[in-house]
This record gives sequence, structure tokens and C-alpha cells, in this order.
Amino acid sequence: MSIFDKVTIVIPSYKPDEKLMSTLRNIISTGFTDIIVVDDGGGKNFAHIFDEVKQIPECTVLHHEVNRGKGAALKTAFAYYLNNRHDSIGLVTADADGQHLSADILRCAEVMAESESIVLGVRDFSQEHVPPRSKAGNRFTTGFFRVFFGKKISDTQTGLRAIPWKYVEPISKVKGDRYEYETHMLFLISKAKMPLCEQIIDTVYIDDNSSSHFRVVRDSIRIYKTVLLFALFSIISTIIDLGSILGQNSVLTDSALNLSFFAIAVVYARILSGIINYLLNRSFVFDKDGGYGSFFKYFAVLIPIFAVTVGAAYFLDILSAPAWLSLLVKVLLSLLLFPLSFRLQHNFVFNKIVRK
Repeated sequence: MSIFDKVTIVIPSYKPDEKLMSTLRNIISTGFTDIIVVDDGGGKNFAHIFDEVKQIPECTVLHHEVNRGKGAALKTAFAYYLNNRHDSIGLVTADADGQHLSADILRCAEVMAESESIVLGVRDFSQEHVPPRSKAGNRFTTGFFRVFFGKKISDTQTGLRAIPWKYVEPISKVKGDRYEYETHMLFLISKAKMPLCEQIIDTVYIDDNSSSHFRVVRDSIRIYKTVLLFALFSIISTIIDLGSILGQNSVLTDSALNLSFFAIAVVYARILSGIINYLLNRSFVFDKDGGYGSFFKYFAVLIPIFAVTVGAAYFLDILSAPAWLSLLVKVLLSLLLFPLSFRLQHNFVFNKIVRK
């Protein structure tokens, strides 16, 4: 049995044009015999295209009644694959718009079979024909992933991914139904230490990528939602922290209590804001992951970070630093500690990707 009979190609498709048929013909001419195409709710206007695909012996067509997003389409294909392709060694996901060449799909499948690793087909964004928007987006997402998740990935948004059979099931349970699903997939791969390698592929953009259904603002918010919520809750906790200190300071001043009591008030405020921050992160950022044991892990992380910030403030106070310098140091320290705090919570405190 050749690799063409052991690997399934998965193609999610929403409102396709003639490029879908061209993509399928190229994949089949390369030698692949099993292709799962998902109609992600394109509606009646595109039904004739999928009817045509159904006539191709190598293709299986799955349908969504309404558009549910690329992530949901991939999950539908993965579920069908797991239930019906027990002799397969893995699958390769590819886009329907012709930007993934059949030769690159084959090479990713071969590397997956040889290495038993998840393979990302990565593009070379330094080439002149790459649209500026795509270059800028890749630089940002690559840097974002490296800073907040500690993983260097050349192309975080590539849709060409080869996944061995044993990793399809856990990957199929990662949260997200739209473009954010592919990013959350990388979160799981990184956290679970699944073997991962990259394969350089041809960088193809057709009509300046005009056929893409990616919605810049809405889908970007979905992709970065985890970190955005983490930042929002950090700000809320800081406000609670400062409000608690100022409120207690007013009481302490009126009572003419000494500085040691104020120090206790600061610690109390930090504990209060920490508990609130923990509950918010656990409920909305990391989705109750890690169990209640994560509470103790959280404060094991919080205490040294708190010690650093208090130590810096104390040191500046000893030096009688001007207010502007103290503010600058605090801002820079917060910016440095923010991604560190996120990575510690993501990888240690809440130590599993949520699946649903």
C-alpha cells in the first residue's frame, strides 16, 4: 500500500469557485485517492459545485447547513476521518483556493510518514510577490506566538498541515470554530509537546489573496482573544489593587496607624486582586482548566512576581528617584512581566488546553 492510499486529504470549502475543482484535479493527478471536502454552508448558489465534486470517485463531500467556520469544518472532517479511516496513517489539511500545490501536499505527507510528526507547510514571506498585508500579519503572529507561548513557528496561519492519526483525535477537541481554531491547534501542539516540524512550500498568492474569507478585525480578535482577555483582566485586577490600597490608606491615615499597617494593607490588596484575577483567568481565559489545584500554582507564580515589583518600588524609593522615573520603570517592568506571567499561567498554572 502506497502513501497515496494511506493518507487522507481534508479540504474545508466555503463558497468555492473554479479553483476548488482545479485543486482537486491536481491532488488526484498526483496520486491521492481519498479526499474529504467539507461544504461549510455555502448555500444553494454553490450546491452545483459540490454536486460536481460528489461525482469524483476519490472525493467524499460533507455538508454544513449553515456557515460554521473553518475550524468547525475541519472538526467535521476529522470526526468523519476517525470514524471511517481506521487504516490511515494520517491526514493533510489544505485550502480550497489553489494556494497549496499538490507537490507540496505530497511532500508534507511524506515527511509526516517518515518522521511521525505533525508537519506544517510553511511559506517564505520574504518573497517580493507576497502581499504586504500577509507579510505584516505573519510577522505579528510569529512574534506574538514566540513571546507569549515560547515557540518559534515560521508560519502560524498556514492551512497546509499534515497530522498523524494518533494526534487527530486530541486536535479535533481543541476549542474554536473559525480561524482561531488553527491557532489553538498550535497551542495544544506546543503545550502537549507533540512532535512538530516544518516543510518549506511554494508561496502562492492568487489575485492578491482576494478569495480569502478572513475578516481582518473580527477574526483577528478571535485569534488573539486569549491574550486580550488576559490583558483586560490584568488591568481590572490592577485597578482593584490600587483602589483597595487607596481605600485602606484613607482609613489607616484617619486612624493614625503606622507604616507597618500600611504594608499589611498592600499585601491584603495584592491577595484580593490576585484572587479576583485568578477567578477571571480560570473562568474566561483558560476555561476552568487545571482543576482547583491551579489556585495554589497561581499564587506560587504570583508571589515571586509580586516580590519583583515590590522590590523595584522599594529600591527606587531608597534612591529617592523622581516620580517620572519611578513611573517609567513600573511601566517597563509591567510590560516585561506580562508575557512571562501569561506563559507561566498557560504552561504551569492552567496546564492543559481546553477541549470541547
